[in-house]
Amino acid sequence: MILKSISTRYLSIARAKCFRHMSTIARDKTNENSTKSNADDTKNWQAELLATMKIFPDFLTPQEEESLLQEVEPYMKRLRYEFAHWDDAIHGYRETERAKWNEENTKIINKVRVKAFPPGKPQLKFVHVLDLAAEGKIKPHVDSIRFCGDIIAGLSLLSDSVMRLTMVNHEEECKHDFFLPRRSLYIMSGIARQKYNHEVLGPEESIFEGKPVPRARRISIICRCEAESECD
Repeated sequence: MILKSISTRYLSIARAKCFRHMSTIARDKTNENSTKSNADDTKNWQAELLATMKIFPDFLTPQEEESLLQEVEPYMKRLRYEFAHWDDAIHGYRETERAKWNEENTKIINKVRVKAFPPGKPQLKFVHVLDLAAEGKIKPHVDSIRFCGDIIAGLSLLSDSVMRLTMVNHEEECKHDFFLPRRSLYIMSGIARQKYNHEVLGPEESIFEGKPVPRARRISIICRCEAESECD
């Protein structure tokens, strides 16, 4: 049983890495076709983006944040931060995935699921836990639509941060920064999910509306729905 558990965990982590690899090295053809450069792509892009990238400040209480940290921290401490990611998507990170949570944290995860996903929407069983070092950053990428679906919902623990979204093939002219406060929830869906790269800025670039946003260690807890082919 122990060997089976370990095997399942590493397969799950490998799948999470595959999300990024497929998006940064060999984008899914369907995703590429949906983001081909044309004049219509940039019409009303800001309104469309803001309608599909939602941020909910203070989604967690300090007590809920602490409860989540107490559960994930013992395991995360046993891992080393990685600074040479094999597909160069993340710098300064460690990660795991969890299918089971204690009773209190199960309620918190369910609160995220209810907020982010329509009733009956099939969701991935494993919740991705990504621990970003204070000096770490997540580089621009689009999670492959072959492995996860139309909605991504993430909690931000321990630190404020800035997430930048740039339209694929229009990165310079269609760019928007979002402030993710500590204990907030972001929900990325539709156009924001499929047509935009997303990244978490490193400490040197972490500026929002002209003001520096101090970056400390950041843990994100991310729920995803199943790929659309599996959802239909």
